[in-house]
Amino acid sequence: MSRLPDLGAYLREQRENAQLSLRQLAEIAGISNPYLSQIERGLKKPSAEILQQIAKGLEVSAESLYVRAGILDERVLTNGYPATAPGVLEAIAADPVLTDRQRAVLVEIYESFVGPKSRRGGTAPKTHGKRKATQKEN
Repeated sequence: MSRLPDLGAYLREQRENAQLSLRQLAEIAGISNPYLSQIERGLKKPSAEILQQIAKGLEVSAESLYVRAGILDERVLTNGYPATAPGVLEAIAADPVLTDRQRAVLVEIYESFVGPKSRRGGTAPKTHGKRKATQKEN
């Protein structure tokens, strides 16, 4: 089963949700309008770099685009190690109740808390002490 039509439909849905025309997204992502159109129609398979540019333009997770394009297996974390237990991102991707937009928003929210580096083997910033002090002041 090819993932390209799924990727294209997802990109089109995200672009429309962002209220961007094909031409506007192509300009933001720094790719040609015809090339973006071919990606959306499932005719071209974009590179990881192109997907990253499109993700930035759409303000969605590049990882979600990598999974849809078949570049990244959703069962593998982005640091390249197999997941031993379902992670947050994998759970979001696997939940059949969520819409694609809801998945993208949840990933963005999660990454805003832990940072994308934590998925690549780094550690999330430790703010426990500061957070408690701030809560006490309020």
